[in-house]
Amino acid sequence: MLVPADLKGIFVAIVTPFTQEDEVDTEGLRKLVDFYLRNGIHGIMTTGGNGEFPHLLPEERKMVLEQVIDAVRGRIPVIACTTGCSVKETIIYTKHAENAGADAAIIVQPYYFKLPPEQIFRYYEAIADSTEIPIVVYNNPGYTKNPIPPKLMTRILKIKNVIGLKQSEYDISQTIEIIRTMGDQVSIMTGIDSQLFPALCIGARGIFSTAACVIPKQMVELYETFKRGDVRKALEIHMKLQAINRFFEYDPGYVAPCKEALKLMGLPAGHVRPPLPALSSEERVQLKEALVNLGVLKD
Repeated sequence: MLVPADLKGIFVAIVTPFTQEDEVDTEGLRKLVDFYLRNGIHGIMTTGGNGEFPHLLPEERKMVLEQVIDAVRGRIPVIACTTGCSVKETIIYTKHAENAGADAAIIVQPYYFKLPPEQIFRYYEAIADSTEIPIVVYNNPGYTKNPIPPKLMTRILKIKNVIGLKQSEYDISQTIEIIRTMGDQVSIMTGIDSQLFPALCIGARGIFSTAACVIPKQMVELYETFKRGDVRKALEIHMKLQAINRFFEYDPGYVAPCKEALKLMGLPAGHVRPPLPALSSEERVQLKEALVNLGVLKD
């Protein structure tokens, strides 16, 4: 069973590749898993935002997880995003992840309805009470519009089964406060690629990363350089990678740049599922230029 000490390093938030017929590309998914394993990634997160979970059918979400678990074969942890808008739906997905052999479930706070803090706490409490699988809280207030400030987060992180936090909060001062109060009890990881170096500096243990989909080797190098104590070199790597990280903060979504980059690299990705927009011609040119400058593509 995954414990807080196991939750560290670079966890790739894997995309869900689609065929031209808009079906999940299971062969392509397994090729991506192999690519990440060969490049030293420390863990895989399935069907998160970068995996387009809001646009997947229930059976597709379950199939993606099952395919990834089978392809990984226990070599690195697999963490399943089991988020649903209701407690009932989330428990269904979380129990499936538990039975399928996932190492943990990662769960973002409820979305659409604006909720009072106590209901957000009870959401996580009810899921933990109904399952045994380790849980990672995923704080993403920009997309859910239900913020979890440090005081509430501290309560949530003390719930049984909760082993960590993916903190996708642009106010890094909140992350500092959570690490101050809970960093010795659970694993705090950032979910924002442009925050990896500063997050490591304040005690975060790693990242759930979109960028690692495209540049896994470079993200692992940054992390391992920092852990060796070469902070100056790690900062240098981080600033170099920022040229591509900025595309994964693209509004209205980071999935299209990620999938476009994978296609440019000859890796399976397919389209983004509507209504997510594809990149414009100008954005494609800029993205390709950034990949060339990083040495990921040849000019």
